[in-house]
Amino acid sequence: MNSRKILTAGAVVIAIAIGGGFFWWQQHRTELPDGFSRANGRIEAKRVDVALKFAGRIAEVVVDEGEMVAEGALIARIDATELEAEVRAAEAATRQAQQELAQAKALVTQREGELALAKSELKRTELLAERGFATGETLDRRRSQEITAAAALNTARAQITAAEAAIEAAEAKTAALKANLADYTLTAPRSGRVQYRLAEPGEVLSAGGKVVTLLDLTDVYMDVYLPTDDAGRLRFGAEARLILDAAPQYVIPATVNFVASEAQFTPKYVETKSEREKLMFRVKLQIPAEVLSKYQKVVKTGVPGVAVVRVSPEAEWPAELAVKLP
Repeated sequence: MNSRKILTAGAVVIAIAIGGGFFWWQQHRTELPDGFSRANGRIEAKRVDVALKFAGRIAEVVVDEGEMVAEGALIARIDATELEAEVRAAEAATRQAQQELAQAKALVTQREGELALAKSELKRTELLAERGFATGETLDRRRSQEITAAAALNTARAQITAAEAAIEAAEAKTAALKANLADYTLTAPRSGRVQYRLAEPGEVLSAGGKVVTLLDLTDVYMDVYLPTDDAGRLRFGAEARLILDAAPQYVIPATVNFVASEAQFTPKYVETKSEREKLMFRVKLQIPAEVLSKYQKVVKTGVPGVAVVRVSPEAEWPAELAVKLP
């Protein structure tokens, strides 16, 4: 007798569950007016990976998963001990080149004086030779001294050019090293929420190694798949409404800002197997930034829901699909 009662109660529960499920299905499969299309999808947000430009050891990571960060905020630091030493060496090389330039300029001044003296002595010797008071050998020596002094001056001037080039090269190397050093401090490229913390202090990552993944909560959307007939009539900027499974009492506005140029099969998690046999077009429905700015703390990616897209501009929205936000 007890077993029979248990079986009867179980049958009643199953019947209620089936009836409730049927009622839910009917509610969600209500026919839409002409000019609208329905599709399933999930909430997504633009992901930004903060990664290393150069290989290195993580010194510290200052953010945690779920934390909101502003654009430019510190994310992590990479151990830059070796690079900092290279910067100091490059700065020292710059100072040395500057000292060599100063020495070259002083040498030019000296060589100019020597050349002036050599020209003066040559002139006096030429006058003496004309009067017979200087030998030809002395005159030749004075001429040779002038040529040597002129060559020494040219060499000193060349040293100035070389020193200036050395300074330019040293300064360029210093600037490049400092630019690389700046990349050892990782900052947020845009405001958002830390979705994943992928590295910890002490880990050594190769170039391109990811440290954290950010979600840009000003760029939130739902990808849906529409059949050819609906996608062909769709306009960029067309209105849409999103109803999330987690909050079916709200209706979120969205607009079409992307329609795939090629048809494809729909993802497995979106449609049934029979529906996947049809080629569909991916459509991106963007939630307005002004709406997102008010609800950043509650925005979550991966939440499934239903999207209703107005494919005909003349169609009027049903009352139950009027925008309704918390």
